Amino acid sequence: MLSLVVFLPLVAAVVLAVARGLPDAAARWAWVGVALVEVLLVGALWARYETPEPGSLAFDEQVQWIPGLGASYHVGLDGLSLPLMALTAVVFAACAVYALRESTRPRTQAALFCFLQTTCLGLFAAADLIVFFLFFDLSIVGMYFAIAGWGHGKAQKSALHFFLYTFLGSLALLLGFIGLYVASGSFDMVELAADPPLVGTGVTGGLVLAAVLVGLAVKTPTVPFHTWLPPAHTDAPAVGSAVLAGVLLKMGTYGFVRVAMPMLPDAWRSFAWVVIAVGVVSVVWGALVALAQTDLKRMVAYTSVNHMGYVVVAVGAAGVVGGSAEEARALAVTGAVTQMVSHGLITGALFLLAGVLQRRAGTYEMSRFGGLAGRAPRYSAMFAVAAFASLGLPGFSGFVAEVQVFAGSIATVPWTAVALVGILLTAALFLRALQRLLTGEPGELTASVGDVRASELVAVAPLLVLATLIGVLPRPLLEVIEPAAQTVVALVGR
Repeated sequence: MLSLVVFLPLVAAVVLAVARGLPDAAARWAWVGVALVEVLLVGALWARYETPEPGSLAFDEQVQWIPGLGASYHVGLDGLSLPLMALTAVVFAACAVYALRESTRPRTQAALFCFLQTTCLGLFAAADLIVFFLFFDLSIVGMYFAIAGWGHGKAQKSALHFFLYTFLGSLALLLGFIGLYVASGSFDMVELAADPPLVGTGVTGGLVLAAVLVGLAVKTPTVPFHTWLPPAHTDAPAVGSAVLAGVLLKMGTYGFVRVAMPMLPDAWRSFAWVVIAVGVVSVVWGALVALAQTDLKRMVAYTSVNHMGYVVVAVGAAGVVGGSAEEARALAVTGAVTQMVSHGLITGALFLLAGVLQRRAGTYEMSRFGGLAGRAPRYSAMFAVAAFASLGLPGFSGFVAEVQVFAGSIATVPWTAVALVGILLTAALFLRALQRLLTGEPGELTASVGDVRASELVAVAPLLVLATLIGVLPRPLLEVIEPAAQTVVALVGR
């Protein structure tokens, strides 16, 4: 069933690509139908999921693929990957509904995003490094065409910048994977986690981890590898930004807990302080630069650097083994995975809401709006909820994630408390955005902004509802994540 979930969107993409006579409306609704079926299928996986034994995967499927390399088509799920599979299905369904009013090559766009969904699902399900890398690289291709084909402003330039930068990162990641293969003779991720090949090798293990870290840090992105992100988001279509922030950025942070930590535990413990420092800088720098923005979409883009920085701080703290409690480090990893899910839901909603302004007024410049609370009350209510959720207000998923991240990280490395400044700065920038957009005198473009349409409401509201449900009732999500987080921490501490 897992392979069906992964490849159903790809089959739909092929059908949409070759069905040249398909009416635009039919293509748009076909994408919605496929996306909703994916939500139901992932929901069925979640309902049937039982926590696997450490060192094994649920829904495990393996078929020999490239015998000479020892590579196989191997997929499976655990508490790290299942939540991200669910996040992927939900975000793509929201984007499919949001795009119902798309008039620019809707059939091609639907096919492209179905293809892109398979790359995301495949990466989170991958249990072989070659399969992981295949989907990792193909996601770059899909997002390049999404930005270049349906973006605005300097979309062509931003798409090229995105592709070259992230493709360079993927080459570093491939180099690291080859290093693991040379040392072990295997690409199987389960085998490599169970018996890490470079323990005690010193410089060699450090170099392989450095290659993996660079590849994943570019995708995350962390400072100083984040420069491709703001222009890519600013010029991408709303659905492209929602997928990029909501799902693709998680490929980098997921790689930390799936590949780098369990397969290179010795080197990870040695590099943990560097990882933590990069995370803290990303948290503070991302928030500071976001605070300086006047362009709404660019501001939200920089908050992604900030929010992904929390994940990096947590996974770095999980590598500081000496003198720290395993329970605190497991809590930090649980918070990191929860933050990935939370950020995907909330920031996906924020980018779709920013796209509403672009649709109506052709700009994201906050100074040209104002008084939207009176003009567009439903839009204003959803934007306010998304903003408060993003700044970590209690009652939303961001609060649950950040409390776990900081409780686990500070208990392990007390000076990570410095990153708490990022929460204060994030609160300031979102409150300022709310004032600029929703209150005060109407701006020059306020009259052009009508309230959200049905498709926009149906796309954004479920993301915010889920973020609220996780904030109020986090237990169903945490019960899935916690055993996998404990396993990762045990593997790092070997």
